Amino acid sequence: MAYPTPAVTVTTADKFIPEIWSDEIIAAYKKNLVLANIVMKMNFKGKKGDVVHIPAPTRGSASAKAASTAVTLIADTETEITVSINKHFEYSRFIEDIVEAQALNSLRQFYTADAGYALAKQVDTSLVQLGRAFNGATVGTNDYATSAATTKAFIGSDGTTAYNSSTSNAAALTDAAIRRTIQRLDDNDTPMDNRFFLIPPSSRNTLMGLSRYTEQAFVGNGNAIRTGEIGNLYGIPVFTSSNADTGAGNSTTDRICLMGHKDAMVLVEQIGIRSQTQYKQDYLATLFTSDTLYGVAALRAAATTGA
Repeated sequence: MAYPTPAVTVTTADKFIPEIWSDEIIAAYKKNLVLANIVMKMNFKGKKGDVVHIPAPTRGSASAKAASTAVTLIADTETEITVSINKHFEYSRFIEDIVEAQALNSLRQFYTADAGYALAKQVDTSLVQLGRAFNGATVGTNDYATSAATTKAFIGSDGTTAYNSSTSNAAALTDAAIRRTIQRLDDNDTPMDNRFFLIPPSSRNTLMGLSRYTEQAFVGNGNAIRTGEIGNLYGIPVFTSSNADTGAGNSTTDRICLMGHKDAMVLVEQIGIRSQTQYKQDYLATLFTSDTLYGVAALRAAATTGA
């Protein structure tokens, strides 16, 4: 049987389809983002292509100028960093008419908040895993290498013992480890400004129990602009997120933190958070979907370290 024409479709009836879900989901998404609000973000919305090419010029060196001689010319073959836009995630609900008719409005409010949270968590997970990959974790996971010789992450008790996920690394974060981690960024010529320190709730609990951080060294601004920001430590904003806690393969008691710089990684969004609804008469139900399309990549891997 041929499809009946002309038909009233979601395109022709677009003006009758409310968009009340969209704003609520975007608000929930932004509310739950942590790391994505800290690192570099590039807007690729509305543009075609699946790979973004970012020039990565080589830093030059100053040369001594001798009298009566020409200047020293610098010529480097510059490189680039590519970001594959290959992460497409969605959140969908199929809501029957009887539910729409009988359920409280709070049901929709839950779905919109849940969609925003789920997608925000996924974006942050991609960035957290990327940051851990800089330090020896298996790409795309939360697991650091099982061999201490291949990891650049260090346990939080002293900041000098290499992380080894084949043994227990459960150790509370200490001041000495934080200062040693800061030094590693300094040694790599990481700029002082735009640094961040991402910690799981367990490490926040440790910090709140140390008088040093509740007095002067750890100061909250009282009105954090970015979600998850809980204070400032040695001039570095501190953020907490349950998404930064341990993942598969690690002991549930381990505490994995990430210190880095805004330019350490980049998030490229091709499709920002969007929501769409489509009525399905054959099911007497409404299909609701929220999705996002993005890519992440390392810009300066040396500008982040795990503890």
